Amino acid sequence: MKPTTLSLHTKFQIGQVDPRIFGGFLEHMGRCVYEGVYHSDSAHADENGFRSDSLTALKRLQMTAMRYPGGNFASGYHWMDGIGPKQQRPTVRDLAWQSIEPNQFGTDEYIQLCRSMGWTPMLTANLGTGTPEEARNWVEYCNAPPGTRYADMRAANGSIAPHAVKLWCLGNEMDGPWQLGHVPAGQYAIRAQQAAKMMKDTDRSIELVACGSCTIDMDTYMAWDHEVLDYLGDYTDYVSLHRYVGNHENDTANYLAITNSIDRQIEEMDAVCRFIQAKRRSKKRAYLCFDEWNVWYKNQEMDGEGKFAPHLIEEVYNLEDALVIAGFFHSFLRHADVLKIANIAQIANVIAPILTRGDDLLVQSIFYPFEMFSRRREGVSLQTRVEGPSYESQSYGRVHMIDASAILGESKLHLFLSNRSLDESAEVQIQLTDDEFIGLDNAEILTGSDPKQANSFEQPDQIASIPFDNTHVVPNQATVQLPPLSFVAMTLDL
Repeated sequence: MKPTTLSLHTKFQIGQVDPRIFGGFLEHMGRCVYEGVYHSDSAHADENGFRSDSLTALKRLQMTAMRYPGGNFASGYHWMDGIGPKQQRPTVRDLAWQSIEPNQFGTDEYIQLCRSMGWTPMLTANLGTGTPEEARNWVEYCNAPPGTRYADMRAANGSIAPHAVKLWCLGNEMDGPWQLGHVPAGQYAIRAQQAAKMMKDTDRSIELVACGSCTIDMDTYMAWDHEVLDYLGDYTDYVSLHRYVGNHENDTANYLAITNSIDRQIEEMDAVCRFIQAKRRSKKRAYLCFDEWNVWYKNQEMDGEGKFAPHLIEEVYNLEDALVIAGFFHSFLRHADVLKIANIAQIANVIAPILTRGDDLLVQSIFYPFEMFSRRREGVSLQTRVEGPSYESQSYGRVHMIDASAILGESKLHLFLSNRSLDESAEVQIQLTDDEFIGLDNAEILTGSDPKQANSFEQPDQIASIPFDNTHVVPNQATVQLPPLSFVAMTLDL
């Protein structure tokens, strides 16, 4: 393969990288909460019932905004079921996933977990079967000082100081006919505006995420967002995007080119936000919140059959899936000026980077690109100019063999490079036109011999990041040799 040239200039900046793009998603689905992060019967349970081995692994990802309690679950969830003495909380039937929910993990446990992990709380209000007033009351419970009904409930439950939840989602996937309480865009917009006004009247410091189009495949794509954003106006701070991808055609080269479609989705949604701002002649515009994203296509089991903590959509991830996760982050950094929040769905067992089995834990392949990016996330995203070999994918158009993104830190350049080739190594010549490289600070690589290679409880280290030293650095250029099907993250001193 001919060499690829990657050109950068420290003044050609896209935007500050918002740490909230390294967020997660904790939903009451399957074994994500129970047996995932909360498992009082586990040998790993701490004094609060949290599963310490899961939390130790997740700490490595340095996650930020943690969305809860759903997801589809949120559209049937009434938050008051999950507060107060545990023995008095009701056991209910969750209709979204046809599962039994004992409500042993609720708002206060979630906040306690967020505080212990350093996560930013991000709550999803029920605008499906719930009411705008119920959402407002939840804001009071979480954020108001004692002295009123719901704030006093929180104090009585052990938290005198407010929880100070600043991120709130105005429902979940309300454009989807599968959603409890689904309505057309106009009706959702009215419901969301009513909730937004009362929620912000209760705490003017909160930020709100409106439900955007949850898939690019529906007839209402972007038309929904146009109508909702136009009606909500300055009440909304962000609009949500969702995206799940997979190798449905069993075509690895095509699958790895899906970043073209992710880029396009972000840019189309941003165009709607900009249009509405211009149409309304407003000083405020909505930014983007990619609050559900991941690889998901192999395991489609979504019926809990009336069971507690059933095994639902427990995807097993391989090398090509991990490279696609890296591709998502490339796209996120390329749009750092407009994309401010992102939440990988989910964080344990359910389409997740970690799996539990009894008291055992497995780190999956997709864990590693998240960790590799997150370790190097501080700074400003730079424009990348890639010149080199490319190929025409079946579904997503032409892509470069090398996918790239970069972050300019304090006297450091963080580089992220993916080689999409199935069988050829790639030389990448990195040129920084207005500064000099002093040397390589650190680097690591994720690769393997087979795109279908995956970790298992029996063989847990088939796919894992390892140190990488195949880099030659001189003042004006760094040269990297990437093996096929690889992702490299590195930090160069300037």
